[in-house]
Amino acid sequence: MAERDLDYNPNEGIGFMNIDETDYHSMTLGEKMRHLEVEGYVVLPDALDADSMEQVKEEMADAPMEKKDYSDCQTYHREPQWHSPSLASVIANPSVTEFLENLCGDDIVFTRGLFTRTLSGSPPISLHTDGQPFGSSIFGFEGSSPKLLRVLYYLDDLTSERAPLRVLPRSHLSFHAEANPYGRYKSHPGEMTICAKAGTAVVFPVNIFHGTHPNRADSLRTLIQFGYRPAWAGPINPMEEWDADLVAKAPSEVRRFLQSVNTTGVDWEQPHKPKGMKSEAHGINPERWDQ
Repeated sequence: MAERDLDYNPNEGIGFMNIDETDYHSMTLGEKMRHLEVEGYVVLPDALDADSMEQVKEEMADAPMEKKDYSDCQTYHREPQWHSPSLASVIANPSVTEFLENLCGDDIVFTRGLFTRTLSGSPPISLHTDGQPFGSSIFGFEGSSPKLLRVLYYLDDLTSERAPLRVLPRSHLSFHAEANPYGRYKSHPGEMTICAKAGTAVVFPVNIFHGTHPNRADSLRTLIQFGYRPAWAGPINPMEEWDADLVAKAPSEVRRFLQSVNTTGVDWEQPHKPKGMKSEAHGINPERWDQ
């Protein structure tokens, strides 16, 4: 790999931390949906139990890990669902998929899997978006999907010292030039820090700015990252399809999410008054947050 001119200091820190103290345990379904749609993220406590997390860690123990170009302490394995049956089962975890179905409707496509170990000494991840409407070298064309969600499962306690998540609330709503999804920021005074117990899931749309603090703990931080989208919201250019043999071997409850990553709702010829138009649609009700 050619050397790159990176603005990177191995001792880099953020210098401040605004910890989110929201009581997510007490939220109703509608309140969770509102928090995600308005603030740009929501925390789902107790999404995975201890046995499930331990099984995933055991099965991923021998998985080959790649390193990020800016730090040997940021390690990852792409599409880990093909390496670990227990991790594959998490794709259909009802604690999260039922929330996603209320949010997006029943026809949901799984788009991406990533398993990461953030080692002690890892620098912060800069504030960025995963949603890049014309694609990019980092996210390919997955990020071009017009509606796309990330689900992060934390398999270790996310303490203030252990590379906690940073999010910039409502940044996904901005039309300003500084919200360019290809931009990156070291930090922002309005960012919030998410600390949580192992087993917590965090859900956010890919066009919100997010990152991490450094890992200053003595232990690593393990994470599963998934992508989901409504079936209509396909990428602007084709993505590589899942291997049919691997899909056939996936747990039966998972296979419905492993449909083509290129499904779309595109219909170029649009009539002004198509047949069968509805007079109601729960998913766009102004009152959908009241449930």
